[in-house]
Amino acid sequence: MSRVAAFINTNRPEAVDLANGLVEWIESSGHSCSLIGNSASAINREDLAISDNEIDDSIDLAVALGGDGSILYMVREVSDYGVPVMGINLGRLGYLTEIEPNLAQVRMQEFFEGQHTIEERMRLEILIDGEPKPLRALNEAVIEKIDTGRTVRLGLDINGDFFTSYATDGLIVATPTGSTAYSLSARGPIVDPMHRALLLTPVAPHSLFDRAVVLSPDDELRIEVLPDCNASIALDGLIVTQLEIGQSLICTTADKPARLVSFGGNNFHRVLKEKFGLSDR
Repeated sequence: MSRVAAFINTNRPEAVDLANGLVEWIESSGHSCSLIGNSASAINREDLAISDNEIDDSIDLAVALGGDGSILYMVREVSDYGVPVMGINLGRLGYLTEIEPNLAQVRMQEFFEGQHTIEERMRLEILIDGEPKPLRALNEAVIEKIDTGRTVRLGLDINGDFFTSYATDGLIVATPTGSTAYSLSARGPIVDPMHRALLLTPVAPHSLFDRAVVLSPDDELRIEVLPDCNASIALDGLIVTQLEIGQSLICTTADKPARLVSFGGNNFHRVLKEKFGLSDR
């Protein structure tokens, strides 16, 4: 018997409809199912609800029903415990969600039978000055200005050595998985998600050095907010906190990657081709 934890994007009625049948199928197949967040109330199965502190390595599979945002949520919840994450696509064509709704039961049965692979995607670990615990992100960490019409000045050290300072709207530290997210819109490089690297991309920089930089995954980045404007930090699109002048953060590669379930159907090059409307010839 496997233990499955599921998260439903309750803003998508089709995700709720699919979840009703899928939960019943999981239970009738002899497996157990738990529901995270507000998922249980959405399908009237409060008996299956679990809180964040009940998530641990006893979960065999985490399922996200939604789009890439739902995958990012589930990765945040379970990746520290090494739990594999399966994405069922109820959004637009995404880079992370591989499984179409009509194949949900088929793919889950294949997972139970071991007919799948695991893609390990590197994550970021961010330790903010003054905070007791590090935070983690699959796509990116963004340090950006707060005040409209002003830039933020950020100093960057790499492995303890000062590199440069930026006067910019923001500075993105992305993983290869995140290279097709915010970093892409700031003209950062597109990197195969199975690669390992730290991608540093300034947003609308007010300086001669305005290039994205691809760094080693073993590098340690220290980013400090310089006078005279505060900043905010967002991880995978969610604002975490405000950074005061003089405050800094350390960004490194997290020890534990995200583990995404794959059946070979979400080829990165195919998705990239469809996203950009690239022709065959």
